[in-house]
Amino acid sequence: MQGLTSQKALKQWLSEHIEKKSLLLKHSKTCPISMRAYNAVQAFTQEHSSVPIGVVVVQDSRPLSNHIAERFDILHESPQAIVFEQGKPIWHDSHFAITVETLQQQVL
Repeated sequence: MQGLTSQKALKQWLSEHIEKKSLLLKHSKTCPISMRAYNAVQAFTQEHSSVPIGVVVVQDSRPLSNHIAERFDILHESPQAIVFEQGKPIWHDSHFAITVETLQQQVL
């Protein structure tokens, strides 16, 4: 999992993984539901280590979190998972919908 903290880092991450699906997690350090989603993403990563995963910690990178919401026209939520394919979002969901099973269905 790669931490993303700037628009430049996001752009580079998306371009590096343009050929395959990638997963972005917007995560809150203070929310127990977000920690649950983070743990689901970690478990997913253990089984599918080839899937690129970016993480935006919203408390540390609020401007980037806002930029993602605006650029991709996805209402901000936290936790929030966004699947990208060819640099464009193809699926997103939040809170209790972020599970290993859901990620497997949407990313693989």
